[in-house]
Amino acid sequence: MTPTRMRLRRACVAVAAAGVLIAPAVAGTAYGASAPARAAPYAAPSPDTGTDFPQLTPAVAAKLDAAVRQVMREARVPGVIVGLWAPGKGSYVRAFGVADKTTGAPMATDLDMRIGSETKTFTVTALLRLVDQGKVGLDDTIGTYVTGVPNGDRITLRELAGMRSGLFNYSEDDAFNAALDTGAERPFTPQQLLDYSFKHPVQFPPGQKFEYSNTNLILIGLVLEKITGRPLHEVIEQDVLKPAGLHHTLFPTGAEFPEPHAHGYTDQSTSGKIVDATGWNPSWGWAAGAIISDLQDLRSWARTLATGTLLTPATQAERLKTTPIGIPGAGYGLGIFDVQGWIGHNGSLPGYESLTVYLPQAQATLVVLLNTDVLHDGKEPSAFFGEAITTVVTPDHVYPGHQPPTPKSR
Repeated sequence: MTPTRMRLRRACVAVAAAGVLIAPAVAGTAYGASAPARAAPYAAPSPDTGTDFPQLTPAVAAKLDAAVRQVMREARVPGVIVGLWAPGKGSYVRAFGVADKTTGAPMATDLDMRIGSETKTFTVTALLRLVDQGKVGLDDTIGTYVTGVPNGDRITLRELAGMRSGLFNYSEDDAFNAALDTGAERPFTPQQLLDYSFKHPVQFPPGQKFEYSNTNLILIGLVLEKITGRPLHEVIEQDVLKPAGLHHTLFPTGAEFPEPHAHGYTDQSTSGKIVDATGWNPSWGWAAGAIISDLQDLRSWARTLATGTLLTPATQAERLKTTPIGIPGAGYGLGIFDVQGWIGHNGSLPGYESLTVYLPQAQATLVVLLNTDVLHDGKEPSAFFGEAITTVVTPDHVYPGHQPPTPKSR
């Protein structure tokens, strides 16, 4: 497996190196049989919640500045955007470093970024809206809609959305990675992606355990197209982005990238050199990882996603039933995770990483966007930022990734 091409498969939950983000879907990864799904601890906050969340004073902002800068230095991150908001406590919105290493243009808070596997939250939301409309059932089998799927008469849409299908992750296939190595700008069709997966045996019986697989989302994308009769990018735009009021979020059909955007940097598999991946075609991520967004849209989306604004209460409750994933305090629901109370998703695509989460207890939102996906000490850099920031503001709800050193003031 080449170091660059495995990015999208890792974008699940930014936890420790042995956890699911760094290698969530490697064949043979042992999480053990999953425990029965458990209800996530979300409840609508009462007016007096969030009292343990600090006022975002200049003193707290200085601590956050120091924490972010230290992670940047250690992980060699060119640029990062951080947004943190909590009602009655204030906000912290900052851009650090550079958006373009060639020109030295500074990172800015209004730049578009590729968000990788956060795309899954939009794709699964579109599916759940169809559930609410009575057009599809979570316990329908995928074989009802797509032919030729291994175990297609047994795998349900619920198991696909919850990463419990047992289908091989196409982005781990050697031939797929070799194809990407021949040209990062080439397009892939959904069927081509499935072909890479389906030549492998299933990894385990449906529902037996959690194992992150982008193949699941490609299939959900095809279900959306079949039921609606529209291409996936139109389904996402019309059924999710518009109702959510997101005007700076795009499901691209090719390598297009609206201006202004940050340049993204990745480690090239063949040479090990850091290269500019800004124009690489994200079609290989499709329903699992193609979306582009910005800070303010993701701020809005974090709350919409975690509170279920676009869904009925019953369907949102189903979404938030999480399966343990082998990390204390972390579970995965239907295209969403709960890590120490922070609900949302992260993403990683060559050149870019993102983290968008919401903490119901404090009604707090955290968004982190960075223009590299190069690992540091075998871990995703977004994980370092997540933990460094939450250690400062929510020590009882620390988003895990590593044990951050004490930030040095400067």
